[in-house]
Amino acid sequence: MIRSEQQEHIHLEQLLIEIGLSRKEAGVYIALLLLGHGTVSQISRRANINRTTGYDILDSLSAKGLVSISGKEPKQEYSAESPENLNKFIYEEIKTKTEALRKTEEIIPELKSIHNIKERPKVFFYEGKEGLKKVYEDTLTSTETIRAYATVEHVYEILPGYFPDYYKRRAKKGIFLRGIGPKTEGNLELIKNNAEEKRETALIPPDKYSFSPEINIYNNKVMIASWREQLGIIIESTEIADAMKVIYELAWTEAKRLDKEN
Repeated sequence: MIRSEQQEHIHLEQLLIEIGLSRKEAGVYIALLLLGHGTVSQISRRANINRTTGYDILDSLSAKGLVSISGKEPKQEYSAESPENLNKFIYEEIKTKTEALRKTEEIIPELKSIHNIKERPKVFFYEGKEGLKKVYEDTLTSTETIRAYATVEHVYEILPGYFPDYYKRRAKKGIFLRGIGPKTEGNLELIKNNAEEKRETALIPPDKYSFSPEINIYNNKVMIASWREQLGIIIESTEIADAMKVIYELAWTEAKRLDKEN
């Protein structure tokens, strides 16, 4: 039987409810997939809910990894994350997973078919210590070597205990990292584990060069972690990331020269 567009959306909403979303969460997620991105007012109108409820539902979907937020009020925009993120939501939040996973495999292709992806740069802001963790967790999605500028002392001060586990998980995923940083005690200690943690470093004079915030470049993203302001930023743009990679390669050549001289 061929469904109308409205019937198809109702069908998808019902499957999302069966997976574990509330009725309003399912409706808003479908509305945002259709829009691709939008303000809370635009999304609320499409989902036929009031604006105040829209904020609450979008925050809930963001916490589930299904919606991302860019910009700040009054120009804040929301974007639908890939339907593939439903699998992560199920693994993290649903205890009886077998049936939910089966339904997810059924629904993901259908959700992808209505996902209105907009090819334009996105900027995401994450605040506080949890926000900083979130941007580092995103680097674990890299499919290539991460290019980084960093001063390791900054990261240990704000998130003690987080990075030893992060380094192990990154290495386990086979994600290599090249890092440029000042020759400090912290960085000298860090490089002792370079082979194990799949890292290559170039250490440069600390009296001339120090990095705050830290910058990671990977895939089509530039991640900025400001330790002083406790703010994480991810810029998602192929053009910007590619330009930053070219600049990094120039910096890497000079950094390796300075490392050999010192």
